[in-house]
Amino acid sequence: MAKVHEIDATEFDTEVLASDLPYLVDLWAPWCGPCVMVAPIVEKIAERYTGKIKVGKLNVDEAPQIAMKYGVRAIPTFLIFKDGEVAERGIGLQPEEELATVVDRVL
Repeated sequence: MAKVHEIDATEFDTEVLASDLPYLVDLWAPWCGPCVMVAPIVEKIAERYTGKIKVGKLNVDEAPQIAMKYGVRAIPTFLIFKDGEVAERGIGLQPEEELATVVDRVL
């Protein structure tokens, strides 16, 4: 079973930017209703793409510098990194198939 990793600012570069696989980052906050609603969808994506991508969650309240660096103005925001760069971006509550389409564009 694939796991959604909780990542923080201290490990962002080594975990996300240096990843050998594309990395889907769910930028969220615990007070954000849509963020909480999308969490099970993110878990399904992690399971669906096991071995093809890595998936993590980054709390923007705990890592505001990362959110600012990547121009995150609303949450949930999904950034898919490939080779250390943002390859795709999604914003807001998205159904599983819509998020999967974004992931597929990177693979």
